[in-house]
Amino acid sequence: MTSDSSNSEQSHPKEKPQNQLEEEDIRRELLRGREFTLADVIGQEGGGFMKGESPVPKLVQVKAEINTLISQNLRDVSGVLEAVLYRWVDEDTARISKHLDSPLQALLGLLKSILENPPILHELVRQVDMLWGKINNERPYFQRPGEPAHPDDEYTHESVYQQLVELTRCLNSKSS
Repeated sequence: MTSDSSNSEQSHPKEKPQNQLEEEDIRRELLRGREFTLADVIGQEGGGFMKGESPVPKLVQVKAEINTLISQNLRDVSGVLEAVLYRWVDEDTARISKHLDSPLQALLGLLKSILENPPILHELVRQVDMLWGKINNERPYFQRPGEPAHPDDEYTHESVYQQLVELTRCLNSKSS
C-alpha cells in the first residue's frame, strides 16, 4: 500500500506557479549559447547564501546600537565624553560579545565597571581631557586623583562620574 501512495504522488507532480515558469524561461533565454564558468555556478548557488541575514556582522550592529543609546541618553554639551565612550565601546569586544542579544546590558556593565573602579574612571577622564585639548587646540586640565580640579576644567572626576551615574539611571529606567 505504501508503494501505491508514493506512486500516486510521483505521477502527479506539483505544478510550478506561472511566474516561476516565466522566470525560468527568461533565465534560459539569457543563458542560451553562453559558456558557464565556475564563477557563474558559484554566483547562482551563492545568491541565496545570506538570504534573510544582514551583511553587517552582529557585533558591529550591537556596538552601533550601544552608541545610539549613549548619544540619546548622555547629556554631554561638547560631546567629548560621548566620543571617548564610543571608543571604549569599540574596544570592549569581549564584554559586548557576551551580550549580543542585550546591548543595553552590555552598556550598563561597562558603566558599572567604570563607576565602581576609580582608577578606570580616572583613566576615562584623562582620555576625555586629552581629546578635549586636541579638539579645542588648548592645553587640557589633568586632574590628579585626590586633588581638586582646575576651575576651568569641563571634565573633572566628579563631573564625569555624575554624568555616568545619570546615564546609568536613564538606561535603567528604559530596561524596567
